[in-house]
Amino acid sequence: MLNPTLQYTTGSVISDEALMEAITDHRPEALNEFYSRHGGRLKSVIGNVVHEEGDADDVLQDILLQIWHEADHYSPKAGKLLGWVVTLARRRAIDRLRRKQAYCRAKERYQAHLNEQPAAAPETHSFGDDISRSDLRHFLYRRLNVLPQHQREALELAFFAGMSHREIAAVTRAPLGTVKTRLELGLQKLTQSLRPLRHKI
Repeated sequence: MLNPTLQYTTGSVISDEALMEAITDHRPEALNEFYSRHGGRLKSVIGNVVHEEGDADDVLQDILLQIWHEADHYSPKAGKLLGWVVTLARRRAIDRLRRKQAYCRAKERYQAHLNEQPAAAPETHSFGDDISRSDLRHFLYRRLNVLPQHQREALELAFFAGMSHREIAAVTRAPLGTVKTRLELGLQKLTQSLRPLRHKI
């Protein structure tokens, strides 16, 4: 229920516009009331795009955080509050879907790369070489998996989805400089992991 201090003296429930003013003042009870009023509608809008409930919950959480931090960006002159937040929710959901699809494509390409048989080697090629190369590929896969999520994601999108730095920034909603830093740190950690095996590469 809405905190009594957020109601008019007549007892009528506060309007959406006044509710946003209260959220701008960082009053938690106002955000709770916003969720009670519009959370179900937003979840439905998001679910129509991303389909998976876990993803929809994550996007809804992102929207609530965005509203909490950017409530002052809303102006009644731009239209009703519900229309504004529905637009935000739809954009966030589409971004989430694109990011997940790109990530899945990167994983598929990487897995296909791991499953590829090594090309025929010169006369010195042996069964032992096959084992070593296979071990190396799986070692790389394991080392990628232990990287921090953002670094691993950036590397996979760059090298297995073939994305540019700017494309990765757009998909992950991260600043371009942050993407470059994640790639650099991830590559440094991979390089350190490969040092014990440099004689096999």
